[in-house]
Amino acid sequence: MSSAEQYLKPAVIQSIARLDLRAKFIVEGLLSGLHASPFQGFSVEFSEHRRYEPGDDPKDIDWQVFARTDRIYIKRYQAETNITGYLLMDLSRSMGYTYRQDLTKFDYAICLAASISYLMIHQQDPVGLMTFDDELKASLPARSRRSHLGDILSVLQRCKPTGTTNIAGNLRRIASMIRHRSLMMLMSDLLADQDEIIDAVRMLRFRGHDVIVFHILDEAEVTFPFTGSVDLLEPETNDHEIVDAAGIRAEYLQAVSDLRERFRTTCLAVGADYVPLDTSMPFDKALVEYLSQRQARF
Repeated sequence: MSSAEQYLKPAVIQSIARLDLRAKFIVEGLLSGLHASPFQGFSVEFSEHRRYEPGDDPKDIDWQVFARTDRIYIKRYQAETNITGYLLMDLSRSMGYTYRQDLTKFDYAICLAASISYLMIHQQDPVGLMTFDDELKASLPARSRRSHLGDILSVLQRCKPTGTTNIAGNLRRIASMIRHRSLMMLMSDLLADQDEIIDAVRMLRFRGHDVIVFHILDEAEVTFPFTGSVDLLEPETNDHEIVDAAGIRAEYLQAVSDLRERFRTTCLAVGADYVPLDTSMPFDKALVEYLSQRQARF
């Protein structure tokens, strides 16, 4: 593993204080590993050409490139090459949980959002940011200029997971606000009414948006490493329940598996992408999912 790829690991990222450097290192780690992937040759720099394919308009051929390379390329225009994205960040109190990882769920989501912003802006793709708990908090329009990255990172650094949440209501509100087709990237632990969330994702798809649901759980929420009597706290209501870990482990793990499977199948049914993550996982799975969605648009 190269030194750059080490930065894909959450434990390494935690040691880097500045969010802009975290994003840069995560992306560098990703790109260093893409040489063996379907994204071979991918660059964060903007490209205005693609190879000629049968059926393309000959008027779009760049003959200067042909003269230099003896290969036929088509000029790609701004509207064809750019994708507009919105990062939708859940600020619920439950996102602030961690058991033994270096990053909370919220820290993990912030690093992922910063990295996607870094990638998009370096591709000259407009990217916006919306944060919410019970109601919409911050809203940055989608822009592609380099200075916009600083605006996004500034908002992300000020965010705190402190409130209750209304994921579905805010997704519906966002659907009514963004009229042009965009890539909506939700980052949440989805600890809310499942039916309402699924209906809201369906609405986004009905409005013509592409959707990636990054379902971020803590590593302990996925593996249940507890023993003995465990005091479980519901972070948004402060309700407590003391349980015997061994007695509920199998039932709990099955419930988490069922939850993820339901989101996966229902997202698939409505044409959305579902990415299950936990805070022990490298960031590359999520970033490659974003790149897959971007390539699928063209």
